[in-house]
Amino acid sequence: MSDESEINIFRALDFIRDNAAPYANAKAQRVYLENFRKSKKALLMRDAELRGHKTAAMQEREAYADPGYVEVLEALQAATEEEERLRWMIVAAEAKIEAWRTIEATKRAEARNL
Repeated sequence: MSDESEINIFRALDFIRDNAAPYANAKAQRVYLENFRKSKKALLMRDAELRGHKTAAMQEREAYADPGYVEVLEALQAATEEEERLRWMIVAAEAKIEAWRTIEATKRAEARNL
């Protein structure tokens, strides 16, 4: 293998270390937004009731149609996208580490057979 095609184990390890906090933050943001979405819906349903929508179905319809609820959904979408981007980049770094381990084990086995 040439130097360019060699797996840089330290870069992969550094990547995982450096992205652990951003990944945790992205996940925390997604979980927060998932739960806040429920609170936002409840608040909007209460507002709809105060505006004269008496049934739960009417209140729910009004809540789902509210621009504030849509904003929460858009933020949840962005948070989920960032969490998944970081997660899959970390998975790729882990796969590189596993590939490196396999290559090193193969090298040791070949050296024993010489």
